[in-house]
Amino acid sequence: MATTAKISRDDLEAKLREMSGGVEETVEAARPKLISTAVGAAVLALLVAYLLGRRRGRARSAVVEIRKV
Repeated sequence: MATTAKISRDDLEAKLREMSGGVEETVEAARPKLISTAVGAAVLALLVAYLLGRRRGRARSAVVEIRKV
């Protein structure tokens, strides 16, 4: 059945605050784990980039032999 009562702005705000309250608590609880995971992933990405760059540098470097006559 349809009701004819109008929805006010206060009703909408109250419902949105009620819905977002649970989300904020969940985010706050998961924040430390997310931060540590992000830092670990960044360190791992830097390490992989360093090792790949080092390998490529060795492959492209020429060996120069100098002889004294």
